[in-house]
Amino acid sequence: MAQHAAETNPARLGPVKREETWQRLGKETFDLVVIGGGVVGAGTALDAATRGLRVALVEARDLASGTSSRSSKLFHGGLRYLEQLEFGLVREALRERELMLTTIAPHLVKPVSFLYPLTHRVWERPYTAAGLLMYDTMGGARSVPGQKHLTRAGALRMVPALKRSALIGGIRYYDAQSDDARHTMTVARTAAHYGAVVRTSTQVVGFLREADRVSGVRVRDVEDGRETEISAAAVINCTGVWTDELQRLSGGRGRFRVRASKGVHIVVPRDRIVSESGMILRTEKSVLFVIPWRNHWIVGTTDTDWELDLAHPAATKHDIDYILEHVNTVLATPLTHDDIEGVYAGLRPLLAGESEETSKLSREHAVARVAPGLVAIAGGKYTTYRVMAADAVDAAAVDLPGRSQPSITDKVPLLGADGYHALVNQADHLAAEHGLHPYRVRHLLDRYGSLVHEVLASAEGRPELLKPIEHAPDYLGVEVVYAASHEGALHLEDVLARRTRISIEYAHRGVDCAEQVAALVGEVLGWSPETVKHEIEVYRARVEAERESQSQPSDEAADALRSAAPEARAGIVEPVS
Repeated sequence: MAQHAAETNPARLGPVKREETWQRLGKETFDLVVIGGGVVGAGTALDAATRGLRVALVEARDLASGTSSRSSKLFHGGLRYLEQLEFGLVREALRERELMLTTIAPHLVKPVSFLYPLTHRVWERPYTAAGLLMYDTMGGARSVPGQKHLTRAGALRMVPALKRSALIGGIRYYDAQSDDARHTMTVARTAAHYGAVVRTSTQVVGFLREADRVSGVRVRDVEDGRETEISAAAVINCTGVWTDELQRLSGGRGRFRVRASKGVHIVVPRDRIVSESGMILRTEKSVLFVIPWRNHWIVGTTDTDWELDLAHPAATKHDIDYILEHVNTVLATPLTHDDIEGVYAGLRPLLAGESEETSKLSREHAVARVAPGLVAIAGGKYTTYRVMAADAVDAAAVDLPGRSQPSITDKVPLLGADGYHALVNQADHLAAEHGLHPYRVRHLLDRYGSLVHEVLASAEGRPELLKPIEHAPDYLGVEVVYAASHEGALHLEDVLARRTRISIEYAHRGVDCAEQVAALVGEVLGWSPETVKHEIEVYRARVEAERESQSQPSDEAADALRSAAPEARAGIVEPVS
């Protein structure tokens, strides 16, 4: 029956499908091989598949395991880019925000309000209002309210947490937010739904060549060490901060360099900042966001050069102090280290420019055909992933047999989008049917959309799976089972850090529920008691290393501690050479 389900549901990334995709990679010839399972790689696979191309996506670790699970979780135009006169970038990003909210992923992407506190009299309000007016009207924005001007008293009613002296008034505006890891995974599953072969824990260890052209890649299954060759007309390198490393492996010279900039965010409980709205605060270098996130606030980000371990960037005490110091300049009740529930660090893949300051480097993306049969894409921002993907496939078209169709992903809803709005209206009925509270069903709808039926079906005959996880009650046991059976999770870390966000939403960072979650995952993936124990130990070591690194004064000290922790995917080779 499992075999039948895998065959009839191509978007089911489960254990049966995993073996099937390995066989397909070695036997079939593809139009495109996409390297990298972040949002750009997943988007590129979806773009290619919906053009009718035969495409394979391979990722060395897990979907969204790099930058794409560690962003500010916003679909936004980038207000500060207006000041840098990057109007084209802002317009493009706002158009993408609009598409996500209305057509592509209304179940995953939601409007979110921000207060922009004004601190200067006379000039600042008209200056900011003019920028926000452009922001409100660029990119065809229709799905979020326009700016609203507030007096100091009005702003303090909206955000009582602010010091009275921190502002003279404010302007509220809207952007959009999403769970980045869940969105990326859903893009990849949608690509699989349209025929892409998607496989994680599959590392590129070499490039195939015919004469002067790249004709495919050699990959290793990092779970069991098997290797195979994938033949393709073209290869697209979508590996973000690993772009240069893959470029070296291919033996060619890159057309651009990628610099890694570290961004750190902290997560604090919702009751620590009394506010109806998020905030955007100016700093001397950039901006600091205070973003509502379910029962929490995400506060960030930093922007510093990073030249150490690309897979596990580490936050330092200095990074955390920087965020606390800047947010506390405006809060009546300061945040302390004791308030912090979670911390995460990610790397932005910035195109290296002339400037030495990473905050000034371009967020524009670059695409280059670096050799016949090989295209690389880097830079950009999460919000514009779909545009980047279309550009990458366009650049590869010259190497593809036949005429390539134009991109159509602006018209392709992600899995779970169709029928979502009707289900929101039916949430009470759905809740009664399954014996759940309506708020719980709404939470599931905002994570799975219309796939909620598939998720709840996984609990058929097992009512205990509809109970909350003991030490992470925001999530149900059935969500863990579904992560392993349908969403491609292969390790405990995949579930605690990305399929759910338990690792940043609870002060225990997933340690307290690791045994319960590992047992549920192990049932689906056929883990032995020894494997269950090993997964728990590896996860606990990761959390301990992250905690210790966050008390260190420097990047080097933090990196030494974090990178010493065992890797969930022990077969990874890094750097590949």
